[in-house]
Amino acid sequence: MKGSIQYLKQRERYYVQWYHSLEKKVYKIYKYNGEFLYHKKLAEKLLACMQADYEKGVFRIEKYTREIPTDIIPFMRQWLEDEKDHLTPATIKDYENSLKNHLEPWFTKNPYQLHELQYDVLCKLMSDIDRAGKGKLNVMYCLRRCLEYAKKSNKIHVLPTFPEKFKYNIVDPIIQWLPESRQIEIIKAIPEMHQPIFWWLKYHMRRPSEAMALYKIDYLKNMDAFLIRRSFSSKKLIEQTKTKRQHLIPCNPDFKPIMKSMPVHLSSPFFFVNPTGKLEGKHYQHDYLVDLWNKACKEVGESINMYAGLKHSSCSQYINEKGLSLDELQMLTDHANRGSLLKYAAVHLETKRRLMKGKVIDFGR
Repeated sequence: MKGSIQYLKQRERYYVQWYHSLEKKVYKIYKYNGEFLYHKKLAEKLLACMQADYEKGVFRIEKYTREIPTDIIPFMRQWLEDEKDHLTPATIKDYENSLKNHLEPWFTKNPYQLHELQYDVLCKLMSDIDRAGKGKLNVMYCLRRCLEYAKKSNKIHVLPTFPEKFKYNIVDPIIQWLPESRQIEIIKAIPEMHQPIFWWLKYHMRRPSEAMALYKIDYLKNMDAFLIRRSFSSKKLIEQTKTKRQHLIPCNPDFKPIMKSMPVHLSSPFFFVNPTGKLEGKHYQHDYLVDLWNKACKEVGESINMYAGLKHSSCSQYINEKGLSLDELQMLTDHANRGSLLKYAAVHLETKRRLMKGKVIDFGR
């Protein structure tokens, strides 16, 4: 069999000597799972593991030459470093959180190797992650992306099967939304100088990060439409949207008079400029918009977060108050996947119920 056990007399401990035929190099392995080989039985165990990996065709010398007892942790770190140029700042932040707070601590306590990650191990990991269902799924998705990279790099031969989605116990909440009259009441309670960006979000049903990143040149006057092609991610302006798609959105006629009344800021490239802002270009920040929204809600006696109060509410209004179908809403919002709009289906049921009864639903307070 390949490999041999040697004794280092001056140090009174053993080591495994291994000839790497591809590299034409002799390696001396002094530790097993971070422990020096003071006993021959430990050296024999190490050699047996190395020989087993060699026979299975999954042998990697790095697994045994590193101080850390698992090759997963250094590989995850290297993967994230290699992929940073292809990820948004928000995604990088989320992955770093998953690695630091969940994956690295777990693999330190459970020193599996990359090729040992199978369905049963992944189920145990999922169960031990101290987060709610969606949080668990995000951590596991981070690991999946890492293992996909490992497969493409020939570090593993097969991508392991991950726990089924139902095992995460994720319950999709019923969305909150407001009828148009109450939504408008909130926007009108916002200081007038800051209202334009909120009207734009109401009428065009886009993400706040996209509205904040909209440039003047993104309004195509000849087409009377907005080209959505950049966004903010973790407070950094990036030249792509969250979905990595560009969207051409017609300017809503109700927004036209608001747009014409907006002051012109020649020194800023941004379409929406915060008149009290101090940032370069004076673009809006997400936290600032949330504060404005929350203060307005408090003033008019509403309690709903900004995303639900704008995008969710406008989408729901088109279905429940204006009679659009989900297919028409998909065309209007430019969603690539119709399934993304199914969260409005529960509200859509109330419209069907009204039609069945031939009654009008009162969406007031």
